[in-house]
Amino acid sequence: MIFAKKSMDELERDSIASFQAKNKTPILLIADNIRSAMNVGSLFRTADAFGIEAIYLCGYTPCPPQREILKTALGSTESVHWIYFEKIEDAIDHCKSTHVICSLEQTHASTPLHEFQAKKPVALILGNEVHGVSDVALELSNHALEITQFGTKHSLNVAVSAGIALFHLSTCHHFKS
Repeated sequence: MIFAKKSMDELERDSIASFQAKNKTPILLIADNIRSAMNVGSLFRTADAFGIEAIYLCGYTPCPPQREILKTALGSTESVHWIYFEKIEDAIDHCKSTHVICSLEQTHASTPLHEFQAKKPVALILGNEVHGVSDVALELSNHALEITQFGTKHSLNVAVSAGIALFHLSTCHHFKS
């Protein structure tokens, strides 16, 4: 079998306006003091790919239009809705009545991501590249979710972790009512 790539026309991509008008996957990303602008750009690109509701950028997380964000986001800062919050507590407070708050973090009480069942939309907190999700965000979370790993490092890049979690939550996971 010969595999030929699809042309750009064959991919039938939405315009920014039609993408913004579509119903979104009921997931928010909350970036908790992420330091790398390139990681933030990757989060935007992944959020666009999975059609999520929005990204909340908190603390010292870089915000568009920084050059490194735009370089990795490839235009998705224009399609994905985002809000900046100085304090993570305010971002969580903004969505806690409509979303279950989940930190993507390894804790003594974390639930493996593949075992998690949501009863309403998810706000997924992603932590700093070195320190992880902040203690205050963990305290305000309803759940800590952990990506099962089999290697020696037991950590993943924040943008990679977000991609794995968004894939699972949006395609493998159906929200239970």
